Amino acid sequence: MADVGAGFFSFTNVNGWSVTLAIVTVIVAWVASIYAKKGATALVARARGITPEFAALAARLVKYFVVLLGVGVALSFLGAPLQPLLAGAIIVGVVVVIALRGISDNFAAGIVLQTRRPLKVGDEIETDGIAGTVKELNGRSVVIRTRDGRTIHIPNSMLLQQPLINHSEAGARRSEVEVRAVVAPDALDDFTDAVSAALEAVDGIHTRERARILFSRISDEHVALTVQFWHHPTAGPIVLSRVVRTIGDLMRDRSITGTVQSGIPPAPLTPPPAV
Repeated sequence: MADVGAGFFSFTNVNGWSVTLAIVTVIVAWVASIYAKKGATALVARARGITPEFAALAARLVKYFVVLLGVGVALSFLGAPLQPLLAGAIIVGVVVVIALRGISDNFAAGIVLQTRRPLKVGDEIETDGIAGTVKELNGRSVVIRTRDGRTIHIPNSMLLQQPLINHSEAGARRSEVEVRAVVAPDALDDFTDAVSAALEAVDGIHTRERARILFSRISDEHVALTVQFWHHPTAGPIVLSRVVRTIGDLMRDRSITGTVQSGIPPAPLTPPPAV
């Protein structure tokens, strides 16, 4: 063991000055790492879209790098060759990268999400069939809350690999209901005008974009309508319920037979004989 140590450290060059320089170097590196951490924190804080967690992690990495650099210089004063130290650092770095590949992928993806900002806290997003409101963004995942109260942690890398749908970015979202009713052709205009007027009174429907009524099927007695309207991105289920009830009450008051539903069913292969 002594031979190994003698081979690594050149004790013939070790004296009081070299030991003193090594100790001073470590102390200076430690002090410098503290200031480097503060500087990195201030620098990262100027970047837009960087969360406090990312800033703290980056500052710690800078601090550790300065300390390790000082230790390497101190060992060189004691006669230790730098080539084995560099080789060991590279090997350790490769092992760490391989072991933490998933974490590093999510961390890098998190930086992209924080800087490009395709989503933010409060947005309603959807990816790979998972939909919910963003509650938190961190170095590993995006935390969302689904409409039925479940909390889901989506890995950051998944959001870059899968299509990301942001329902909130435009500030509004369109929904639609289908109306099937027994209405004579000469009464269609009166019926659609009544539906449009009723929708204007529904709480939650945006008034800057008027509701649209599209005809999908007309026969001698039956009509199928698609009613489209805009609302707040996260208020879809509530507004849909209000619209269905409002149109249903209108049809009941006018003694019109038919159905109103928010889920648009697939078109049948043959038209049904009745509504």
